[in-house]
Amino acid sequence: MTVKFMSLVFLAPSAILSPMSSLSVLLPYAQIVLSVLLVGAILLQQSEGSLGSAFGGSQSGASGWRTKRGLEKQLFIATIVLAILFALSAALALFFQ
Repeated sequence: MTVKFMSLVFLAPSAILSPMSSLSVLLPYAQIVLSVLLVGAILLQQSEGSLGSAFGGSQSGASGWRTKRGLEKQLFIATIVLAILFALSAALALFFQ
């Protein structure tokens, strides 16, 4: 019983982390997850930026903007949200180093 009590006494101070130190420990992992999700969201989007469109031509015959609909619009919005979250996490990392 005393060994168990002694181990709890020695583990208690290290197990309790302040909010600042726990944030500085978890922030790099959150940035890794956000960066992987952001890269995936960018790669899943449809690309229409071919060289021909730079000179006025397009593959679909219609030049200019087109409306995003359905899943494409949701993926576009999710990419924006992920980019904002990643930028905020990078700004937080500057303050909690």
